[in-house]
Amino acid sequence: MAKILPFKAVRPTRDKVSLVASRSYQTYTQAEREARLDYNPFSFLHIVNPGYKYAREITGEERYQLVRNRYLEFKEDNVFVHDDMPSYYIYKIVNRDQQVFNGIVAAASAEDYEKDIIKKHEDTIEYRERIFKDYLQTVGFNAEPVLLTYPDNKEISTIIEEIQKERAEFEFTTTYRDTHYLWKLEDSDIIAAIQKEFEQMSTIYIADGHHRSASSYLLYKDEKEQNPNHTGQESYNQFMTFLIPESELRIHEFNRLVKDLNGLSKEEFLIQLDTIFRIENRGSMPYKPSKKHHFSMYLDGDFYSLYLRKTLYDFKTSLDSLDAQILYNTILKPILGIEDLRNDVRIDYINGKKDIINVKGKIDDGEFAVGFGMVPVHINEIKQIADDGLKMPPKSTFIEPKLRSGVTIYEF
Repeated sequence: MAKILPFKAVRPTRDKVSLVASRSYQTYTQAEREARLDYNPFSFLHIVNPGYKYAREITGEERYQLVRNRYLEFKEDNVFVHDDMPSYYIYKIVNRDQQVFNGIVAAASAEDYEKDIIKKHEDTIEYRERIFKDYLQTVGFNAEPVLLTYPDNKEISTIIEEIQKERAEFEFTTTYRDTHYLWKLEDSDIIAAIQKEFEQMSTIYIADGHHRSASSYLLYKDEKEQNPNHTGQESYNQFMTFLIPESELRIHEFNRLVKDLNGLSKEEFLIQLDTIFRIENRGSMPYKPSKKHHFSMYLDGDFYSLYLRKTLYDFKTSLDSLDAQILYNTILKPILGIEDLRNDVRIDYINGKKDIINVKGKIDDGEFAVGFGMVPVHINEIKQIADDGLKMPPKSTFIEPKLRSGVTIYEF
């Protein structure tokens, strides 16, 4: 029984939302960040990058407190307003490829996370969880929702369609040419109907935001332990999410790039691969695999297809049959000597939404020695791995949609 609740969001005013909304800080190049900080005083980047005001890099607790200060200044200057009524926020994105994403921004239960009603499929790094938990505890808000997905539901879809017939509270287009829409849903009867549909779901799944959800859970545990009058109604009992139906997720793969061949010559490397894969040199024309257990490889100016030998199709678990895990078990760990996929500096990742030419370019420039590609993971694979209590290797999926920071904010 999933508890999905309305909440009172802090939001930009209608006239400033397009100026406030920003991508995740790390996705900007330095030049892009500086341009936005120089010329847009309302960008959410001013809040998350408070050191810009003092022309220096600020980290740790000092940065967290300054983030809090910048946020309060935005509220004092009426850039943000705080809604009076608990609401669901119907959110729609139409991206530059004309793909459409419809969902609900709402509060999910930290207790549901603890009880595994909210299912996870990806490992997290403990120190990153704790750093973000400390950040949340100091700043007192979260501006980037966790992406959750649920089985397609006709009742919820019908409600969303009806709400979207009205004029949107927000409508803005980004420089990425994605158009965002937001409707505020305050009607108590409609809210109750949506809550009832979610309550009938035994599980929902994290699609993107494992560290954010884990950190929010740690915050919940800390605050609960430190509050002798804990009731379960406090805002720290929930965290902000964006829930969309499974059919609207767009799942891309991550390509792997490795800096060297672990001391092997090109010929020695190919010979070792030959015992595991059927290998075909595809020449200089870009090649992408089209089936599970088929991989692409770019090495020394040529593309190769790698087909896992069928005699090795001996999978004991749902994780064993995952292509990212197969690549790790057959090449990355035993041949290239990469054991820690999260922290080994010899490996890097490029999301599969970017062209395979990006992989080629980084190798041709000498930055990396070899690159690998695979087909995207299916939502059923994600769910099965989560249901089995297993965890995917890092960077197994690049999932859309991506919401902008600062459009809805959840305060603790």
